[in-house]
Amino acid sequence: MSDDSSIATLAGWLRAEVSRLLPGDRLPSSRELMERHRVSPVTVSRAIGLLAAEGLVVTRPGNGTYVAEPSRTRTGPAPDHGWQSVVLGDRTVEADGVKAMLTPPPEGAIALSGGYLHPSLQPTRALATAAARAARRPGAWDRPPLGGLARLREWFGREAGGDVTAADVLVTAGGQDAMTTALRALLPPGAPLLVESPTYPGALAAARVAGLRPVPVPTDQQGVRPDLLADAFASTGSRVFYCQPTFHNPTGAVLPAERRAQVLSVARAAGAFVVEDDFARHLAIEPPPPPLVSLDEDGRVVYIASLTKATAPSLRIAALIARGPVAERIRAAQLVEAFFPAAPLQDTALELVTSPGWPRHLAAVSAALRRRRDALAAALARELPELVVSRPAGGAHLWARLPAAVDDMALAEGALRTGVLVGAGRPFYPAEPPGPRLRLTYSAAGGESELAEGARRLAAALSAML
Repeated sequence: MSDDSSIATLAGWLRAEVSRLLPGDRLPSSRELMERHRVSPVTVSRAIGLLAAEGLVVTRPGNGTYVAEPSRTRTGPAPDHGWQSVVLGDRTVEADGVKAMLTPPPEGAIALSGGYLHPSLQPTRALATAAARAARRPGAWDRPPLGGLARLREWFGREAGGDVTAADVLVTAGGQDAMTTALRALLPPGAPLLVESPTYPGALAAARVAGLRPVPVPTDQQGVRPDLLADAFASTGSRVFYCQPTFHNPTGAVLPAERRAQVLSVARAAGAFVVEDDFARHLAIEPPPPPLVSLDEDGRVVYIASLTKATAPSLRIAALIARGPVAERIRAAQLVEAFFPAAPLQDTALELVTSPGWPRHLAAVSAALRRRRDALAAALARELPELVVSRPAGGAHLWARLPAAVDDMALAEGALRTGVLVGAGRPFYPAEPPGPRLRLTYSAAGGESELAEGARRLAAALSAML
């Protein structure tokens, strides 16, 4: 039976179930549906998606699918929204890549893709304690200082190192917010933005929403190539380079000390800024080198440091560090666009990172990531010896080179049908990729046994394609 007919058949069965249940009643779980109808997780997910689009069911992630309350039906013809296409014009906002990273896997599927720690690795108890203390403080819901809480800015300044002070720090609502604010402040629409190739899809999406033109700069196993960075500055006239020199997403590369100095030298010669996205510093397996900003002597580096990756998805607190006139522009841009992050969330972050448990949490995460990285790498070597896989010193992902004949997008779709979610490499490239790749996450699954099973399912999906 084809996938489309399987989806339609299951959707029909579910509609019949809904017709005999009451609003609020729970439908069978995805696992029960898979076993009863002998279908894949993606078939279940798409069938439920059809009913949700029809307004027949509502899904509650982690809790199940329920019969929806009946909605009032509209009488008369459907409204005509076609006029909006003329007003909106031909500019589009592409968010599919970001949405895919934030969408949880179907029930029963193993997550070898994702941007956050598995719940078992998140400091949920410490966060609950910190949030309770923050909420009890007098004036907890008052407006905070516009640049962020003083003690939190001091903490971020110390973490950055060098001669960074609290006065250089702006607290933002997460790393994505910091990056978007920085790019909008630094470059006008239509300007070229140099980026590593491959790079984080969220950066490409943010650049394009701001009207910027991402220009790829090739990387190797040690990160961006400074010689080609110099060529890119010269040929494009760009004045900004966005990079992730520590535990790069997706490759996991760490830019060595010699290249760090070269990148700053190249940017200085070009009269350009470097936006350093240090999103994964707290996901270290091996100690990382100091950030570029700690080596910066003339305000060239605009630095982003986030707490979200090492804590929990909703602790959306980050620092945006800049010095000189650019700092004033960035602060003004954030004030106009977002005012400030909520004071209780800033207080929660401060309570967490200044508690005695914070170093213990980071040590536990580091040990868990080491075990998971090694378990996934070993499973891939056993199940998929044809893959060439990186072995990062930190971060959350392995970067795998596929055989040249494999379509990575098709493999990712096939893998989901076998019950494992992986990231195709193509969305990580601002232009044509050099070959098929996969990003395989080891931080989001439930543990080493799940990682091994995920590798086995991926091998089955690849075998079915060859």
